[in-house]
Amino acid sequence: MALLPFRKKTEAGVTTDPKVVDFLQDFSIEVMPRTAEKVENFRDHLPTGTRVYIAHIEGTPIEDMVATAKRIAAEGYQVMPHFPARIIKDETVLADWIARYQGEAGVDQALVLAGGVPQPQGKFDSSMQLLETELFDKAGFKRLHVAGHPEGNRDIDLKGSSTNVETALKWKNDFNNRTDADMAIVTQFAFDAGPIIEWSNQVQASRIDLPIHIGIAGPAKLQTLIKFAIACGVGPSLKVLQKRAMDVTKLVMPYEPDDVVTALAAHKAANPDFAVTHVHFFPLGGIKSNAAWATSRGGASAQPASATA
Repeated sequence: MALLPFRKKTEAGVTTDPKVVDFLQDFSIEVMPRTAEKVENFRDHLPTGTRVYIAHIEGTPIEDMVATAKRIAAEGYQVMPHFPARIIKDETVLADWIARYQGEAGVDQALVLAGGVPQPQGKFDSSMQLLETELFDKAGFKRLHVAGHPEGNRDIDLKGSSTNVETALKWKNDFNNRTDADMAIVTQFAFDAGPIIEWSNQVQASRIDLPIHIGIAGPAKLQTLIKFAIACGVGPSLKVLQKRAMDVTKLVMPYEPDDVVTALAAHKAANPDFAVTHVHFFPLGGIKSNAAWATSRGGASAQPASATA
């Protein structure tokens, strides 16, 4: 008779699956300046060395972004700010942002993306154009993450196909291979392991070998998640939330991502070459509750605070 994997109970009483523990190692999380303000000390909630992305929403002053980066870095975390192409006017602005992050907060990594703004505010329309400036390389930025969309992106592929997204990923994969950049794909969140696994396998089949950091929505009220999911263009996996909303017994309970994380962890354990290597959390219900959920299930940081990879 096969033995079941040993499960460990945490201090909070949550039974942890060793596959989930492995899958949550070196997880990352996303914040904004206004949400970071609600956390008195990140060390009370996140493992030291955790990579913290700082989302740059249109209209946020660069001064607020840099101040947030400086504060979080000083508390012992790897900081990865967003560089949304469509709100960056030109090379001068890009160079200024890079210099500020580097000089004031010691930042040397970035998430380079197009951004969700319908019309560019300047000459840049895509993350590829930002990368082509070579300004990140000249400043010593070596870890550069790019965006992925397991359920498509209608801002890029208007008719619902994946042609333009796949072409862009191939370009970025080539950029990674011909430069000394250390790149990965970080994705939009989804709620169902099936579409994630299918998309990740398609990425690999297209000979794109960038590691994937899969986006997962953290614990939140169901109504909050549905609102964000619709706004962000989440596709088939939205049905997971809609089905839950039809169950009166679950409607008032906060959503927690145990099902999708457990399924992905099991798939990773059974398929070590699976392209998904890390979990990236969107704390839609709050940073503190998301951090508590991840750490209670064994999530930890594998990186020292000074690391850049």
